[in-house]
Amino acid sequence: MKKQYIIPIFVPHLGCPNDCTFCNQKKISGQLQPVTEDDVKDTIEYYLSNFKSNDMYKEVAFFGGSFTGIDVETQNKLLNVAYEYVKQNKIDGIRISTRPDYIDKPTLKRLKKYKVKTIELGVQSSNDYVLKKSRRGHTFEDVIRASKLIRRYRFKLGHQMMVGMQDSSSLDDLKTAKDLAKLKPKIVRIYPVLVIKDTELEKEMKAGRYEPLELHQAIERCKEITYFFNSKKINVIRIGLQTTDTICSPDKESSEVVAGPYHETFRQLVESAIYYDSIVEKIKNLNTNVKEVEISVNPRDVNNVIGYKRENIIKLKEMYDVDIKVTQSEKCPEHKMHIKVLKKFKDFKDDKEYIK
Repeated sequence: MKKQYIIPIFVPHLGCPNDCTFCNQKKISGQLQPVTEDDVKDTIEYYLSNFKSNDMYKEVAFFGGSFTGIDVETQNKLLNVAYEYVKQNKIDGIRISTRPDYIDKPTLKRLKKYKVKTIELGVQSSNDYVLKKSRRGHTFEDVIRASKLIRRYRFKLGHQMMVGMQDSSSLDDLKTAKDLAKLKPKIVRIYPVLVIKDTELEKEMKAGRYEPLELHQAIERCKEITYFFNSKKINVIRIGLQTTDTICSPDKESSEVVAGPYHETFRQLVESAIYYDSIVEKIKNLNTNVKEVEISVNPRDVNNVIGYKRENIIKLKEMYDVDIKVTQSEKCPEHKMHIKVLKKFKDFKDDKEYIK
């Protein structure tokens, strides 16, 4: 399968009928001015000139706002720029993100003409109370209807969900994942809620009516949800907002993040936690007291096995007194690992030098 490259075009807040309590698209994307046709062309050209190889799947993606809520003339102008590159075989497809209540048959037929292949819906939650609390302006029934239409018209369906929304428990978040899986998306994005400056959520937090998740809480919730999506063969393509000049640590002067579970390597923290649980389970299933094990993994998975700042290695030593040796093997499939026992406690008891 070809490696996939995304050419992002941010269209902040265009098409949105209201401000969700957690949202400030201009600050999240770092984009302040409306996007023009020239902007789209310049962005595509920039990315194409910087790709190291042509042997990859290239897709122009219109992110932010609600693309199909923009006036149709503007939509068509922006899409047409990208479509010209599709016709020249310079890019392979187009994707958009939008609201579930801005999807209907005429819209989907029009998107087909421009070779849009993927449509991502900003779902956030399947709990109507949580959606209303956050001023989303749509219900989960809108998500169901839009998802079915998108699949019926043979687009690739994507969903975006959030964890830690106002009055949303860990059970609510997991239920959202389960409700989405029933709609058969091919891809999902999971975003822990961050409190952004100049949002209603910031006011709620300062008034004591909202408490953002701690980092460890967000990791645990996203870990459980990722586990679930993986079990359903649904591709989790992003966990956490992408770091930018403004979406960064609240300690930085340029940051627009006031509070919440921000971390520059949030996805790695989640995936490392998944690997840690898997390693512990496999060691326990060995049914023997091990002292040292060798874990063979694909080179792409090494960092997640070791953990951020060697966290997994340290925790396994502290919690189970097990030494871990990690080796790389291209023969090992991605997201799989092979564990080999190098030494058991019995071996150390029989070792005279160890006794000394």
